Amino acid sequence: MSTLKEILTRRPVAATIRLTVPAGGARPAPPVGPALGQYRLNLMAFCKDFNARTQKYKPDTPMAVVITAFKDNTFEFTVRSPSVTWYLKKAAGLEKGSGRPGHVMASSLTLKHVYEIAKVKQQDPYCQYMPLESICKSIIGTANSMGIKVQKELD
Repeated sequence: MSTLKEILTRRPVAATIRLTVPAGGARPAPPVGPALGQYRLNLMAFCKDFNARTQKYKPDTPMAVVITAFKDNTFEFTVRSPSVTWYLKKAAGLEKGSGRPGHVMASSLTLKHVYEIAKVKQQDPYCQYMPLESICKSIIGTANSMGIKVQKELD
Protein backbone atom coordinates (compact mmCIF):
# COMPACT_ATOMS: atom_id res chain seq x y z
CA MET A 1 0.00 0.00 0.00
CA SER A 2 1.45 3.38 -1.02
CA THR A 3 1.34 6.39 1.22
CA LEU A 4 -0.21 9.65 0.06
CA LYS A 5 3.22 11.32 -0.06
CA GLU A 6 4.58 8.57 -2.38
CA ILE A 7 1.58 8.93 -4.68
CA LEU A 8 1.94 12.72 -4.87
CA THR A 9 5.71 12.61 -5.51
CA ARG A 10 5.57 10.04 -8.32
CA ARG A 11 6.74 11.44 -11.60
CA PRO A 12 5.06 10.41 -14.85
CA VAL A 13 7.33 8.10 -16.85
CA ALA A 14 7.96 8.99 -20.49
CA ALA A 15 9.86 5.82 -21.42
CA THR A 16 12.02 2.94 -20.27
CA ILE A 17 15.16 2.61 -22.37
CA ARG A 18 17.33 -0.51 -22.39
CA LEU A 19 20.86 -0.23 -23.76
CA THR A 20 24.10 -2.19 -23.76
CA VAL A 21 27.00 0.21 -23.33
CA PRO A 22 30.70 -0.60 -22.86
CA ALA A 23 31.92 0.05 -19.30
CA GLY A 24 33.39 3.53 -19.01
CA GLY A 25 32.59 4.15 -22.67
CA ALA A 26 29.34 6.12 -22.65
CA ARG A 27 29.57 8.98 -25.15
CA PRO A 28 26.89 11.25 -26.60
CA ALA A 29 27.35 9.43 -29.94
CA PRO A 30 25.19 6.45 -31.04
CA PRO A 31 23.77 4.29 -29.47
CA VAL A 32 23.44 6.52 -26.37
CA GLY A 33 22.85 9.88 -28.07
CA PRO A 34 19.81 9.07 -30.24
CA ALA A 35 18.21 6.87 -27.55
CA LEU A 36 18.32 9.59 -24.88
CA GLY A 37 18.06 12.60 -27.19
CA GLN A 38 14.55 11.77 -28.37
CA TYR A 39 13.34 12.14 -24.74
CA ARG A 40 15.32 15.39 -24.26
CA LEU A 41 17.50 13.93 -21.51
CA ASN A 42 20.82 15.44 -20.49
CA LEU A 43 23.33 13.33 -22.43
CA MET A 44 26.46 14.60 -20.69
CA ALA A 45 25.00 14.03 -17.21
CA PHE A 46 24.15 10.44 -18.14
CA CYS A 47 27.58 9.79 -19.70
CA LYS A 48 29.49 11.18 -16.68
CA ASP A 49 27.30 9.30 -14.19
CA PHE A 50 27.43 6.01 -16.14
CA ASN A 51 31.20 6.17 -16.64
CA ALA A 52 31.71 6.89 -12.93
CA ARG A 53 29.54 3.92 -11.91
CA THR A 54 31.28 1.51 -14.29
CA GLN A 55 34.90 2.52 -13.75
CA LYS A 56 35.61 -0.59 -11.64
CA TYR A 57 34.98 -2.82 -14.68
CA LYS A 58 37.50 -3.37 -17.46
CA PRO A 59 36.97 -1.04 -20.44
CA ASP A 60 34.78 -2.46 -23.25
CA THR A 61 32.91 -4.80 -20.87
CA PRO A 62 29.30 -4.76 -22.17
CA MET A 63 27.06 -3.38 -19.42
CA ALA A 64 23.28 -3.60 -19.57
CA VAL A 65 21.67 -0.35 -18.45
CA VAL A 66 17.96 0.38 -17.91
CA ILE A 67 17.12 4.09 -18.07
CA THR A 68 13.78 5.41 -16.81
CA ALA A 69 13.01 8.71 -18.53
CA PHE A 70 10.48 10.98 -16.84
CA LYS A 71 8.24 13.56 -18.53
CA ASP A 72 10.04 16.43 -16.75
CA ASN A 73 13.24 15.50 -18.71
CA THR A 74 14.93 13.86 -15.73
CA PHE A 75 16.07 10.25 -15.58
CA GLU A 76 17.20 7.43 -13.33
CA PHE A 77 19.18 4.38 -14.37
CA THR A 78 20.36 1.04 -13.05
CA VAL A 79 23.44 -0.76 -14.31
CA ARG A 80 23.59 -4.54 -14.41
CA SER A 81 26.72 -6.65 -14.62
CA PRO A 82 27.53 -8.28 -17.99
CA SER A 83 25.48 -11.26 -19.15
CA VAL A 84 26.27 -14.81 -18.04
CA THR A 85 27.02 -15.80 -21.64
CA TRP A 86 29.65 -13.03 -21.88
CA TYR A 87 31.34 -14.28 -18.68
CA LEU A 88 31.23 -17.90 -19.87
CA LYS A 89 32.76 -17.02 -23.25
CA LYS A 90 35.50 -15.00 -21.52
CA ALA A 91 36.28 -17.80 -19.04
CA ALA A 92 36.34 -20.46 -21.79
CA GLY A 93 38.27 -18.24 -24.22
CA LEU A 94 35.62 -18.50 -26.94
CA GLU A 95 34.30 -16.08 -29.55
CA LYS A 96 30.95 -17.87 -29.61
CA GLY A 97 29.36 -21.06 -28.25
CA SER A 98 28.98 -24.39 -30.02
CA GLY A 99 26.84 -24.55 -33.15
CA ARG A 100 25.51 -27.93 -31.96
CA PRO A 101 25.35 -27.90 -28.14
CA GLY A 102 24.91 -31.36 -26.67
CA HIS A 103 26.70 -32.89 -29.67
CA VAL A 104 29.81 -30.77 -30.11
CA MET A 105 31.56 -29.40 -27.03
CA ALA A 106 33.10 -25.97 -27.62
CA SER A 107 35.13 -25.93 -24.39
CA SER A 108 35.06 -26.93 -20.74
CA LEU A 109 35.17 -25.05 -17.44
CA THR A 110 35.46 -26.00 -13.78
CA LEU A 111 32.90 -25.49 -11.05
CA LYS A 112 35.26 -22.85 -9.65
CA HIS A 113 34.69 -20.70 -12.77
CA VAL A 114 30.91 -21.12 -12.36
CA TYR A 115 31.13 -20.18 -8.67
CA GLU A 116 33.12 -17.01 -9.44
CA ILE A 117 30.59 -15.93 -12.10
CA ALA A 118 27.73 -16.64 -9.65
CA LYS A 119 29.35 -14.43 -7.00
CA VAL A 120 29.51 -11.53 -9.47
CA LYS A 121 25.92 -12.08 -10.66
CA GLN A 122 24.67 -12.20 -7.06
CA GLN A 123 25.49 -8.46 -6.81
CA ASP A 124 22.83 -7.71 -9.45
CA PRO A 125 19.56 -6.30 -8.05
CA TYR A 126 17.42 -9.15 -9.44
CA CYS A 127 19.72 -11.90 -8.04
CA GLN A 128 20.35 -10.30 -4.66
CA TYR A 129 18.11 -12.62 -2.66
CA MET A 130 18.71 -15.80 -4.64
CA PRO A 131 20.85 -18.51 -3.05
CA LEU A 132 24.28 -18.93 -4.65
CA GLU A 133 23.48 -22.57 -5.44
CA SER A 134 20.48 -21.56 -7.58
CA ILE A 135 22.54 -19.01 -9.49
CA CYS A 136 25.23 -21.68 -10.09
CA LYS A 137 22.64 -24.14 -11.43
CA SER A 138 21.33 -21.47 -13.80
CA ILE A 139 24.86 -20.72 -15.03
CA ILE A 140 25.55 -24.44 -15.58
CA GLY A 141 22.34 -24.65 -17.66
CA THR A 142 23.44 -21.69 -19.75
CA ALA A 143 26.89 -23.25 -20.21
CA ASN A 144 25.32 -26.52 -21.38
CA SER A 145 23.16 -24.67 -23.91
CA MET A 146 26.33 -23.01 -25.26
CA GLY A 147 28.19 -26.32 -25.60
CA ILE A 148 30.50 -25.65 -22.63
CA LYS A 149 31.05 -28.66 -20.39
CA VAL A 150 31.26 -27.97 -16.64
CA GLN A 151 33.57 -30.37 -14.78
CA LYS A 152 34.74 -30.68 -11.17
CA GLU A 153 38.35 -30.29 -12.29
CA LEU A 154 39.99 -29.84 -15.66
CA ASP A 155 41.98 -32.84 -16.87
